[in-house]
Amino acid sequence: MQTVLGSNGQIGQEIVKALYQNYTKDLRLVSRHPKKIHETDQLVSADLTRAEETNQAIKGSEIVYFAVGLPMNTALWEAQFPTVVKNVIEACIENNSKLVFFDNTYMYAKNRDVQTESSPFVPKGRKSVIRANIAEMVQDKMNSGELQAVICRAPEFYGPAKTQGITNTMIFDRVKAGQAAKIPINDRTLRSLIWTPDASKATALIGNTPDAYGQVWHLPCAEGVSYQDIIKITEQVTNQTVKFSVIKMWQFRLGSLFNPKIKELMELLPRYKYDNNFNSDKFKAKFPDFKITSFEEGISKIFEK
Repeated sequence: MQTVLGSNGQIGQEIVKALYQNYTKDLRLVSRHPKKIHETDQLVSADLTRAEETNQAIKGSEIVYFAVGLPMNTALWEAQFPTVVKNVIEACIENNSKLVFFDNTYMYAKNRDVQTESSPFVPKGRKSVIRANIAEMVQDKMNSGELQAVICRAPEFYGPAKTQGITNTMIFDRVKAGQAAKIPINDRTLRSLIWTPDASKATALIGNTPDAYGQVWHLPCAEGVSYQDIIKITEQVTNQTVKFSVIKMWQFRLGSLFNPKIKELMELLPRYKYDNNFNSDKFKAKFPDFKITSFEEGISKIFEK
């Protein structure tokens, strides 16, 4: 039995599909209101802030994938994420289940330094501190040998359907709606973006590779491109001119005074001032046959009719 926590989310759903296609049909999908993807999926409704419900959701699982997401709300993150991760860790230890922890890069320094699996945490902002703390919770138990786990870390998503992320929201969704694209901070800096299905397929692969455990892995993405490059590819794919404007930091600050969603983004925006160098060479060396989706392929799929 392999179990996906947060199975309704964009990453969770793709992990379920990758597991079903390549590894096992014996799948348990867990969320507050889980939905089947395949007929054979086992559904378990659970509130992971409750230890007993978490334990019951994980019981009997060989491998547990943590793909839990919370709304972009700092207070909610502070109130729930540490409790959820603590409950999951304890349940995995009690049930002798392996943990595959899907992580992001919020805790890394927001500068042009190359990000590798050994990069130090330099969290700035409340959400970044939370993500650093929960990653360290997993890392500590993994290092102590109490928990058999692996951490899979990904940069910003872009992808099909309802993929959530700044690039999808400000560029692709707006172009689809016939609106001008909006580019955050700088259109010339390089962005490391990961295709959502690639992130999930790679996570499923790592979870089913026994000697990958006890480590941190950067998930695979294509070489970075600028937003100018993304606009050009979008124009080629859609065969239309894409109008865009660059939204400066002062404009975001002004908007944050009136829009709670923009306010929640503010601590993440400094990373858009610099080239984002997310290195996934370790994964590429270990899994040389893994096919990484190019930006041309990915953006073409986003705009498929």
